Amino acid sequence: MQVEPVRSDSAPQPVGPYSQAVKAGCLVFVSGQIPLDPATGRVVEGGFKERARRALQNVMAILEAAGLGPGDVVKVTVYLTDISRFKEFNEVYQEFFPGPAYPARAVVQVAALPLGVDVEVEAVAYACKG
Repeated sequence: MQVEPVRSDSAPQPVGPYSQAVKAGCLVFVSGQIPLDPATGRVVEGGFKERARRALQNVMAILEAAGLGPGDVVKVTVYLTDISRFKEFNEVYQEFFPGPAYPARAVVQVAALPLGVDVEVEAVAYACKG
């Protein structure tokens, strides 16, 4: 199976040795996205919802570079440094995934995330049509 990197200028560049996403067969694996502004490379200002929204916007920009959208996402994993933000995250998440067919999802609390952020989102999407 051939593995192809996926790259978007509309999402932040990786902060380590990894691809924004890779396409492997019919699946696209989007690396964990944190709330970095792609124009500045800095964590977005504002509250938790703004940071969650930016992380999800970064995921969507990478999916778009692969010719995909939210309806192609089959699995999302969310990392929060404070699980009490779960409800707030869900409010933002529904802006991107309004349902009724939601992707499978896991939300976990972690001790820390890169650059001291409080939210990270990764996704897997199905890329084969027909």
